[in-house]
Amino acid sequence: MLEITPLAPADRAAWERLFRGYIAFYERDEPQGMYDAAWAAFMSGERVQALGARLDGALVGITHFFVHPSTSGPDVCYLQDLFTDQAARGRGVGRALIAAVGERARGQGCARLYWMTHESNAVARALYDQVAVNRGFIRYDVALG
Repeated sequence: MLEITPLAPADRAAWERLFRGYIAFYERDEPQGMYDAAWAAFMSGERVQALGARLDGALVGITHFFVHPSTSGPDVCYLQDLFTDQAARGRGVGRALIAAVGERARGQGCARLYWMTHESNAVARALYDQVAVNRGFIRYDVALG
């Protein structure tokens, strides 16, 4: 049975394993301090939130998200990270996590939920094309430090 819940302190090790998988997928390497700071932020729930997907009690998927203002309407919700354990893929975990974030965002008065993925992430994009609309925006980044 699939269940979506907020992360709890006891989830730390399983969450970090999944988040490290997410970071590795995007060919990044982050110091331990980044994981510690992210976990502390999720546990406080002040700036960012996290949910976990459980299959038969085991944490198999995570998502991180936050609500922010919009200059042209009600607040919006940005789904920053979404990752499912390889062994649990194809079982509705990603879809359920997206739906749960959408429910929370709706409950906070958000007008929309949005996210980004790399154009090469074909597996995720197959799901995203079913549950959302790609409006064709291109992302630009400026490193500030």
